[in-house]
Amino acid sequence: MPGINYEDFLDLGYEPRDSDLICTFAVEPASDMDMDDAAGRVASESSNGTWAELQVEGSITDLSATACAIDDNRVTVAYPDALFEDGNMAQVLSCIAGNIMGMKAVERIRLLDCDWPEPLATSFPGPQFGTGVREEIFDAGDRPITATVPKPKVGLSTDQHAQIGYEAWTGGLDLLKDDENLTSQDFNPFGDRLTESLAQRDRAEDETGERKSYLVNVTADTRRMLERVDMVAEHGGEYVMVDVVTCGWAAVQRVRERCEEHGLAIHAHRAMHAAFDRIPDHGVSMRVIAQVARLCGADQLHTGTADLGKLENEDTTGINEWLYSDLYGLHDVLPVASGGLHPGLVPELIDRVGTNVCVQAGGGVHGHPDGTHAGAKALRAAVDAAASGENIESKAEDVPELATAIEMWGTETPR
Repeated sequence: MPGINYEDFLDLGYEPRDSDLICTFAVEPASDMDMDDAAGRVASESSNGTWAELQVEGSITDLSATACAIDDNRVTVAYPDALFEDGNMAQVLSCIAGNIMGMKAVERIRLLDCDWPEPLATSFPGPQFGTGVREEIFDAGDRPITATVPKPKVGLSTDQHAQIGYEAWTGGLDLLKDDENLTSQDFNPFGDRLTESLAQRDRAEDETGERKSYLVNVTADTRRMLERVDMVAEHGGEYVMVDVVTCGWAAVQRVRERCEEHGLAIHAHRAMHAAFDRIPDHGVSMRVIAQVARLCGADQLHTGTADLGKLENEDTTGINEWLYSDLYGLHDVLPVASGGLHPGLVPELIDRVGTNVCVQAGGGVHGHPDGTHAGAKALRAAVDAAASGENIESKAEDVPELATAIEMWGTETPR
């Protein structure tokens, strides 16, 4: 296609079609580029352009992306649907967040948001359950469901891990969760941990009369992940947990497919997300990572604590709202608030993010002076109180474990 240049990819009068994938970028051009130059190169490199003139018969301009709006440092690029392979998230991301991240034409570039067209979005399965897990698995009513991670996150034996689960479940929590770096190490092998923890779950259910479940980490190479998913189903689990960023979206898609065969929900841990989203002017936003997780089939996803916990967060409430939103009939996603939470932070957390969440605390449960069981009772009491509009100090008059937690941690955010 002789004569094609970067200006061919810039058309500020273009009106995107309903079938276009529309991406918003924050762009800082290189020192020798203006914004128009940079925008054209972003659209070119992420679709069918190149730096050299080509001798190609016929026209393929209908496969070109178009930089169609520039507002200060925001650039909107519309991608024709024909650029993408249905149901192939790896390929989609290679287009919209691939080579452009390393182009010399931009000093910094960040993929901020995507507006997904129906043909592309519905080529992915989306979640199998989404926020429905609160009713379908736990019958939680109007309260958030609750979870905890044994601490220390690695190093506990299988027996210790399962016992902590029992203490947390009988203290009132719904979920025991593996941490992101616990898979199948010699000190706590996957198969043993799965069977012993589920045995303690059954014991806790008998004693409390409440449904309990276990977020067991199946993360590995894809073959082993699928084998582990099968094991969870065989032993009566309801969930698997996947480190969705580190294992890759193609692997997540295969796990989603296998989980549907077994009726298992997927809890998505976002470990490594900050490698893409922490620097505010470069990379891929957590909002986009959350969108990808929903399309690929995560039922639950860590989205932050609305600045109340120990971890840096982007717009937690805005991301959660997108995860709840209608997306061509695909199920929504249950956000998970985690990272540095304790009972004293729960009322403000619920005020900021609402009750349609999972509240997860690790140190804020196991660090309780009277141990895990007491810490679990304190967290459950704080969640129940906040969900019903009751003051937690009043609740603490009837729940001494909560009073101890408030006395120890107050309402301050840990660092």
